[in-house]
Amino acid sequence: MAPTDTRTVAVGVVLLAVSTVLVLGPATLGTAPPLVLVTLGTLGLAAGALLVGTAGGGRPV
Repeated sequence: MAPTDTRTVAVGVVLLAVSTVLVLGPATLGTAPPLVLVTLGTLGLAAGALLVGTAGGGRPV
């Protein structure tokens, strides 16, 4: 089993965290989020999950 690329995992986790704030942050403040923020947040969540999921040496599931 190949080692996990820690930098890829770190970038993926940061991307997931920032994207979560973009999607859920405005809702906690009681305002409607702009569509652009929701779109960028959704794409960021997908990219972060892809980075974290494929960082290992094994076959991604």
